[in-house]
Amino acid sequence: MIVRNKNSVKRLLAAACLAAAFSQGAQAFEVGGVKLDDTVIIANRELKLNGAGVRYKAIFKVYAAGLYLPEKKNTVAEILALSGPRRVQLVMMRDVSSDELGQAFMKGLNNNSDKVDKSKILTQTMQFGQMFALLPGLKKGDVLALDWIPSIGTQCQLNGRKIGEVMLDQAFYNAVLKIWIGEKPVDFLLKPELLGAPR
Repeated sequence: MIVRNKNSVKRLLAAACLAAAFSQGAQAFEVGGVKLDDTVIIANRELKLNGAGVRYKAIFKVYAAGLYLPEKKNTVAEILALSGPRRVQLVMMRDVSSDELGQAFMKGLNNNSDKVDKSKILTQTMQFGQMFALLPGLKKGDVLALDWIPSIGTQCQLNGRKIGEVMLDQAFYNAVLKIWIGEKPVDFLLKPELLGAPR
């Protein structure tokens, strides 16, 4: 009886471990070989992965990108109108210099903002540029998160550590989002994936 009980306990433990492994796997979404969490917590709210894809430059993979929202949305207007927290998460798939990354972000901002919008967010855009100037560069596997936190502002993290200054205006965060989902996105194939289009 004792042997049977021990064996039963071992089997139960093994089954529990296996179930836990499967449940953890189910909570990750894989894109381009990179795993992104299905949900994240920002400002005590659970955000869902709205969509994800890979940013290509020519034939090279630059990063995997995920857009997290309080609820699933599939139009740009709906996403920009959200008042709750949001996150864009980038997982680097190759090394990128700070100059290269900063220039790409600034080009994306300029391409998707008109003169009036640019003038409104000029100070924050300069702060954003200074943040990239302080970074030595990003390595393959680094995780850059760009968060909108209501009543706080735009906050950036590199591998879980806050970087740069907090930028207060929601219009600035929306301008950052337009880098990927605006009329002239940095990658036209990535945009529909972030908007949750079927893969």
